[in-house]
Amino acid sequence: MITTPKIRLNVLDQSPIRPGATARQAVLETMELAQLADRLGYSRFWVSEHHNTNTLAGSTPEVLIAHLGSQTQRIRLGSGGVMLPHYSALKVAENFRMLETLFPGRIDLGMGRAPGGDRLTAHALNPSNTFSEQDFVEQLMDLQAYLRDDKVPDTIHERVMAIPEAPGVPELWLLSSSGQSGLFAAHLGMAFSFAQFINANGGPQAMRAYRQRFRPSAELAAPLANVAVFVLCADTEEKAHELRAAMDIQLLRFGKGEFRTFPTKEEVLSYQFAAQDQAHLVQNRGRVVSGTPAQVHAQLSQIAAEYEVDEITAVTITADFQDRLRSYELLAEVFVLAPNPEGVYKQEVAVQ
Repeated sequence: MITTPKIRLNVLDQSPIRPGATARQAVLETMELAQLADRLGYSRFWVSEHHNTNTLAGSTPEVLIAHLGSQTQRIRLGSGGVMLPHYSALKVAENFRMLETLFPGRIDLGMGRAPGGDRLTAHALNPSNTFSEQDFVEQLMDLQAYLRDDKVPDTIHERVMAIPEAPGVPELWLLSSSGQSGLFAAHLGMAFSFAQFINANGGPQAMRAYRQRFRPSAELAAPLANVAVFVLCADTEEKAHELRAAMDIQLLRFGKGEFRTFPTKEEVLSYQFAAQDQAHLVQNRGRVVSGTPAQVHAQLSQIAAEYEVDEITAVTITADFQDRLRSYELLAEVFVLAPNPEGVYKQEVAVQ
């Protein structure tokens, strides 16, 4: 048994809709998982933003975070992430100022530049979206200004302020599966999370570039980073292999543009692999960590060493919700997280 915890663990949950389940059930499972993560001692619980899909229910992280905050005690809650080009910087600033006001010191604002869906849906969300890197950087700078109560560098909007006045500033994170956003994070003094569960290539190099070019900001004095990876932890190697086989098939489907609910055990057993699937299986191998607790601990520790981080964000999707819960329980146990007492979140009633 590992006795000295060296790595902090986080959760990124996408509210996956299980086979035969509804979107409401998926969101309720996210809530149950957040409460479990809070009790087990996970550091952060992030929820994602996806659109125009029948496999994931998480479309509005800021709304879900507000509910999760009232159902948990200690764990930091955040977006993994808000797709900033869909929205105005002012509205995002006000959403997260409200969350910071409700749950002081517990809010992370994670942001990305990807559509979180297809380009048609992105256009419907924001017809003016150009997907320009320059526009994205300007939005990030505007967002920082609104959160700091600085003047936005625009003569039209310089007298506009974000409300409500919050007791602090959410932690600002840039999330990406490439190195470019890491450079943006370094330049603006933000934290950086690399999505290895999306892209298994180039992550450690992107992280080194982020650290080397980091410039301190008012919110962050030194680089802060983590890496996100699919994690499937099970009591036995046989069970871990079963979970991994389902994930392999799901990633193959996504690669072919087949967006279906997670495959069941029966679907896995009957799945017919095509000749060209083998190359894709090898390509996807680095996106997923699977095995028994000891095996997963060794793999995640190696990833943390390669990235030189002390935070790992686990993304776990299974056809059976109990398998998902069990994976996070085993992960917490093998990394010896410090559990938190169970209880109901107590809201602040006194006005300061």
